[in-house]
Amino acid sequence: MLNISNQSISDNIDLKKFKTFKLIRKSRVHNVTVVLVGIFLLGILLAMFLPWTQNINAKGYVTARLPEQRPQAIQSVITGRLEKWYVQEGQYIKKGDTIIFLSEVKSDYFDPQLIVRTTEQLEAKSQSVVSYEQKVIALKDQYNALAAALSLKRAQTKNKIQQAYNKVSIDSIDLSAIQFNLDIAKNQFSRTQDLYDKGLKTLSALQEKKLKLQATNAKYSVQKNKFLNQKNNLSNLTIQLLLIEKEYTNKMAKSQSDIQTALSAKFESISATSKLKNKLSNYNERQKLYYVTAPQSGYLNKTLKKGIGETIKGGTDIVTITPRNYDLAVEIYLRPRDLPLLNINNKVQIRFDGWPAIVISGWPESSTGIFTGKIIAIEQFISENGYYRVLLSPDKTIKEWPKKLRMGTGADVFIFLKNVPIWYEIWRKLNGFPLDYYDKDDKIKKETKRKAPIKSIK
Repeated sequence: MLNISNQSISDNIDLKKFKTFKLIRKSRVHNVTVVLVGIFLLGILLAMFLPWTQNINAKGYVTARLPEQRPQAIQSVITGRLEKWYVQEGQYIKKGDTIIFLSEVKSDYFDPQLIVRTTEQLEAKSQSVVSYEQKVIALKDQYNALAAALSLKRAQTKNKIQQAYNKVSIDSIDLSAIQFNLDIAKNQFSRTQDLYDKGLKTLSALQEKKLKLQATNAKYSVQKNKFLNQKNNLSNLTIQLLLIEKEYTNKMAKSQSDIQTALSAKFESISATSKLKNKLSNYNERQKLYYVTAPQSGYLNKTLKKGIGETIKGGTDIVTITPRNYDLAVEIYLRPRDLPLLNINNKVQIRFDGWPAIVISGWPESSTGIFTGKIIAIEQFISENGYYRVLLSPDKTIKEWPKKLRMGTGADVFIFLKNVPIWYEIWRKLNGFPLDYYDKDDKIKKETKRKAPIKSIK
């Protein structure tokens, strides 16, 4: 019973037939189970105090950092008929390579000699401008000639007026002298008449004085008429000067009007010439647009128009190309409540589709096959889907992203925040509380902001 001997009675006796032995055996098995369960529960309890890294999970896709590096559609500026393809899908094309050739569909541009005829119209209008310029020059010369003739006529008439004025002055003096002689002759005749009446003068003396009086009176009449004629001549010259001024003023005004008319016609011709130049330039540029070329080098992804003879409207997508060289980035969308936790240059962990990885979000140091990035831009305004757009770029100081990674590849992003015990994280998720963002000492809790702060690229 005490197992002192090396020989056991279990070889001779079947202990399972005894009820007491069965009870003892069952009690031992139960004790082991209790111990194991206790150890398991103790392990779970201790695991609850292990550190856990809080994180924000988001899905996104690979894109290019710069807008010009992203896939883009090539469009036709004008409406035309597709005549010929010069490329095929998957082909690498360089900047300036021809993609398709279009023919004209608008009746305004059907004329094959459109450029030549428009050039002829432009040359004719240009010659018209030159003719009007010459006409303006001739009219200006005519105006200057009229102005010079007016000046000469004015000077000539003024000289005549001065001469007539001088003659009037001389005739006035002569008339005054003759008037004085006439008065003397009248006085002498009167005194001679008195003496003759008294018998002191002879009849011949009286007749002599009377003859002298008549002669002087005749001279006075002649001189007075001459004086009046000179005054009339002076008046006529003054009127003539006014008529000359008026005549030449009318001629010069008409000449000036002709100059303005010629200038107006010249400016209209210049305007028509400018319009024709514009039209000719538009025709030349439009013919260049018949060949749709690549705006930059890249790979042709997909042709959106197919058949020869198909009409392509202006602004319609024809093909899409992807640039050969581009800077990778990841685009994700986050909930507004997670936005206050983010800052520019925050580190993130990324898993790309097609690259095997083991991710343990709570223990990032145990994860493998993941890549590191950093936040470079946070959208200033919420997107239409109700989330904020965040852009990530590679962190080359830690690990470069795969060389064969292409735009459009899916990505799982993990943004790590604060380290907390596992029990706290379970409690937080069960209660639906937001992620913590306490200070480093965990003493002062920051107030939750209702709106996300604005972030910008530094």
